[in-house]
Amino acid sequence: MRPGDTVALVSPSGPPDAAQFERGVRRLESLGLKVVAGEHALDRQGLAYLAGEDTARAADLQTAWCDPAVTGVFCCRGGYGAARLLTLLDWDAMREAVRRQGPKVLLGSSDITALHTAFAVELGVPTLHGPMAACDVIAGDDDGPEPRTWESLRAALFGQADTVTGDRVLAPGRAEGVLRGGNLSLLASLCGTRWQPSFAGAIAFLEDVDEEPYRIDRMLTQLLQAGVFDGVRGITLGSWEQCGDPYPVLEDRLGRLGVPIVAGLPVGHGSPQISVWLGALGVIDTESCSLAGSTRNGEQAR
Repeated sequence: MRPGDTVALVSPSGPPDAAQFERGVRRLESLGLKVVAGEHALDRQGLAYLAGEDTARAADLQTAWCDPAVTGVFCCRGGYGAARLLTLLDWDAMREAVRRQGPKVLLGSSDITALHTAFAVELGVPTLHGPMAACDVIAGDDDGPEPRTWESLRAALFGQADTVTGDRVLAPGRAEGVLRGGNLSLLASLCGTRWQPSFAGAIAFLEDVDEEPYRIDRMLTQLLQAGVFDGVRGITLGSWEQCGDPYPVLEDRLGRLGVPIVAGLPVGHGSPQISVWLGALGVIDTESCSLAGSTRNGEQAR
């Protein structure tokens, strides 16, 4: 992206806090971006965990993606609800927008994993896994965004590749491939749908929050039995906030795949939240316990 570009804020999942939403707008404007809000970005409805009706949330997302004046579509927050939109989006119209205008930036994490995965399947475009406009690390208070999170997001948006370092190695080696994945719970929930993920020939990225180790075991077992990990080249593990000690089960379930695994990357929930491009080339190296990412145009981090 470039200063002067327009980004649209949409709420495909849970309802954002209005004060954090306004602070998020100001933060993004400080990057030189023009910010517009989806018509229904601050809607509420009878189900309090959803930001407005499904049709309204889907309309905001599709309108922003297809608008030639919009360069980036930034999600306000996670929660729950993005998967409910997948059958409501006109994927043909969104593919035509990519053909005519080129790919745009879809930014979000957590529940937005449903959109990251579906965009990869339907549109074949890279998307940005990173902090959302109305989340604590960007819009939390008047002291400003969390510095490392903010710098990583700025670098990712404006085309500077980054290297993310973890704190442990679960299986040694080096691997290169397109980075795919996101929130473990959402990936498991897409099994059996037309948007079921596949890590064949790719580096898998996984993270989650508020999940007990036995539930992590259950979701990994589901993905393994569904063949999602068949042909995976390597695995990166992000943050596991409030998940107890997840590493014994992660090593037990994933270590038998015989591929390099780096863990403890500050990507996902918690603070900081480093931004990484999904659908772009990545390299994991267990000697440096790192994931070297690339811009969506393929420039490798150094």
